[in-house]
Amino acid sequence: MANSEKLVKDQIEYYRARAAEYDEWFYRTGRYDRGETHRQQWNAEVEIVRGALLASEPRGKVLELACGTGLWTELLITNADALVAVDASPEMLEICRGRVGDKRLHCVEANIFNWKPNERFDFVFFSFWLSHVPQERFADFWIVVESRLAPGGKVFFLDSLFTQDSTARDHDALQHSGTASRKLNDGREYEIVKVFYEPHKLQEDLEQRGWRGRLLTTPQFFLYACLQRSQ
Repeated sequence: MANSEKLVKDQIEYYRARAAEYDEWFYRTGRYDRGETHRQQWNAEVEIVRGALLASEPRGKVLELACGTGLWTELLITNADALVAVDASPEMLEICRGRVGDKRLHCVEANIFNWKPNERFDFVFFSFWLSHVPQERFADFWIVVESRLAPGGKVFFLDSLFTQDSTARDHDALQHSGTASRKLNDGREYEIVKVFYEPHKLQEDLEQRGWRGRLLTTPQFFLYACLQRSQ
């Protein structure tokens, strides 16, 4: 557990330092630029997930965990009554607020593993976060998600498939060790949690934990699911 706590701490520091350059990853620019064909495929798959998210109808009180720079927040807030966006990085939250610019948005700076709100939410969302949850905290994390969910509420998440060219050109090859070395544009390196899930096994695990909903994948880059508690 001590090593896990250090990894989480280093991970927070990494994303704080990375805030200003985070969107390069999503938009496939800079060190993540692998050519126009790659970018078009990536964007097409992003649109598949965006469509699935909208079809899942995020409404009412929405919670976004690890909101980052707000790339998905601005979509989530479209039909929400209120949206609480949580992130451990104040730098990320500042960018998120500027991007969204909506009075329905309430940003919370907190370590997700320690944050304990009193309210429940109709819709819980997290993107590219599950892979950053240490494996020994996986079960506890899903218990926390359930505790945040109002009766009949939905959970939508997406994450990365194990695809080598989804990362930066100068990063080490991806592996299934549960950790990864990540580099910033200025050369600084950090060790973070990075767990890649085999979709079928993850589906089975979530079903065993009382979640229902089909886990889907795009052709190359993403896995995603809309879940509810089994009755």
